[in-house]
Amino acid sequence: MEEQKKAAVRRIVDREIKRFADSFERRYSREVDDPEGVINSKKNNCFAAPLGEDFMFYSAFVRSFDSSFGKILEKIGNEVAKLSYDVRGNIESFLLPQQTQHMDYIILEYERHRKPRIADYDNFTCMIPGDVRSFHKSHVTDHYFYNGKKREHYLIELKAGGDLDNKKAKTEKLALLQEYFILKNSLLDRPEEKIRLFLGTAYNKYGEGKVWRQERVRQFFADEELLIGKDYWNFVCDDPEGFQIVFSQYQESAAYIREALNRIRRLY
Repeated sequence: MEEQKKAAVRRIVDREIKRFADSFERRYSREVDDPEGVINSKKNNCFAAPLGEDFMFYSAFVRSFDSSFGKILEKIGNEVAKLSYDVRGNIESFLLPQQTQHMDYIILEYERHRKPRIADYDNFTCMIPGDVRSFHKSHVTDHYFYNGKKREHYLIELKAGGDLDNKKAKTEKLALLQEYFILKNSLLDRPEEKIRLFLGTAYNKYGEGKVWRQERVRQFFADEELLIGKDYWNFVCDDPEGFQIVFSQYQESAAYIREALNRIRRLY
C-alpha cells in the first residue's frame, strides 16, 4: 500500500477510536448518579454481588460496549472504503414478481442442501415489461461500494461482531438477493457492469488464518461470497496489507479506550 493511503487509513482508525472512547466516557460519566444507568442498574443483582464489584462492573460494561463497538467497526470500514471506492447509499429501482419467485426458489434449493453458487442469481434473466412503475422498490443498505475502474458494484452485509446467528443466515441472503435484483434493474442500460454480493465479518471468531466453520451460514452463501475477518479489511482497503495496517493502528489507538475505561471504573 502506498504511504499516502496507509497514513490516511491510520488517521481514520485513530480518529474513530478516539471519538468512540470519548463518547462512551461521556455517557457513563453522566450515568454515575442515575439508578437506571447501565452499570448502576446491575448493582442490585444479589446473585452477582458475591462475585465482587469488579465482576459486576465489567459484566455490565462489556454488554453495552460490545454492541456499540460493532457500530464503530462498521463506520471505520465504510470510511476506509471511501479511499478506494465510491461508497453509495440506498438502492432504488423496481423488483419484478418473476425475480421474487426466483429468489424464493434459490433459498428453497439451499434449504435442500444444494451448494450455493453465484451463477444461481447472476445468470437469471426475465422479460422486462414496458411499464414497471407498480413494481417500484427501494432498499436501505449501509455497505454499497462501486469500483469505477473495474465497473463493479459490491453489496455487503457486514456482521461487525464476527458472528452471524445461524437462524438469520437465510434472511440475510434473501435481503442481499433483493438488493441484487433491484440494483441490476437500475443498471439495465449498463449491462457490462457487474454486481457482487458478500457477507462480511470484522474478525474471524475462530481466529485469523483458521477456517470459518459456521456451516449453517455456508448453507446459504458460496465461498466466493464470504469476506471473513482479514479478507473483509483487505477488501475495504482494496489492498492485501489492509488488515495488517488497520489492526496495527487499532492496537495503538486502543490506548484511548483503556484510559477511558480506567477513569470510568474510578467513578463507580
